[in-house]
Amino acid sequence: MSTPWWNREYHAERRPLLMARNRTQSAIRDWLGRQDFLEVDASALAISPGNEAHLHGFATQMIGNDGMAQPMYLHTSPEFAMKKLLAAGEPRIFSLGHVWRNRERTPRHHPEFTMLEWYRVGQDYHVLFDDCAAFLRLAAQAAGATLLQHRGATCDPYATPQVMTVAEAFRDYAGIDLLATCDGADTDVEALRAQTDLRTAPDDTWSDILSRVLVEKVEPHLGHGRPLILDRYPAAEAALARPATDPREAERFELYACGIELANGFGELTDPAEQRRRFLQEMDEKARVYGERYPLDEDFLAALAQMPPASGCALGFDRLVMLATGAPRIEDVIWTPVSDGQGGGQGGIQG
Repeated sequence: MSTPWWNREYHAERRPLLMARNRTQSAIRDWLGRQDFLEVDASALAISPGNEAHLHGFATQMIGNDGMAQPMYLHTSPEFAMKKLLAAGEPRIFSLGHVWRNRERTPRHHPEFTMLEWYRVGQDYHVLFDDCAAFLRLAAQAAGATLLQHRGATCDPYATPQVMTVAEAFRDYAGIDLLATCDGADTDVEALRAQTDLRTAPDDTWSDILSRVLVEKVEPHLGHGRPLILDRYPAAEAALARPATDPREAERFELYACGIELANGFGELTDPAEQRRRFLQEMDEKARVYGERYPLDEDFLAALAQMPPASGCALGFDRLVMLATGAPRIEDVIWTPVSDGQGGGQGGIQG
């Protein structure tokens, strides 16, 4: 049986990493405060946990005074609540709090984790690239690190991030002309299948194949030596983002370091009709793959009609600390990891 996280010796072993976590948290809050951001505290309970096909929420019930139960969820992101605050008139906000995602537990994933999410009203999404670079530096400084590290991979957090489009990355690392398989948000699964040597199933969608290529052939090359911004995702893979100049692409990017995705940012979509169409499409796919669908947050869609142009980003705070401290597992930098009920924990931060 592995050692539980509350074992005195194991806690003493983890404590320096947890103190670095606290320093990083304070440094980020201070930096955002100097940038005139207001910290907000979004409710964890939500009508919908999010409407992306492969995100899985934790379901619960809210019981009223009449004893009647209403289905509710723990949010997978504070995004819907925060965009409502943008619609209400807040110009620059951030949240640093817990989110919950089911079906996610690996050395890099935890079912309950901390997300840093921030929004800038009236600013182009490229300004978020600089924000991400600043957070990498702050985390390294808080941990006393010269490099971000994970299982032998290193990344200089003080270097200016490289910017590469998704199309360029697929061309360079997988030999695929990705945009040739897209027409706006429409996609051609057979055109993509024909360009990869990875094994695919007959019922794989274009998105399934893209995800497999990204994970197996592209991501391992990203963010080594210096951070990398993977910019302009295909429009079909950006349900919450504005279209880019090329309608096959969207204003969506991800931040990588040491081959690990740390952040996901957008130029935010503010068209409620288009957002509804995309959500319904995502829920149709969820029903096809998993046999379930989540409700739409009608208040969010109504607020979207009043939301001003904005850019926003979500960063996995625990992963950032993991790389800054060189910890091999995300649970090593979480104060109280979720127990699996089997009486054990991970135990030992050197493995």
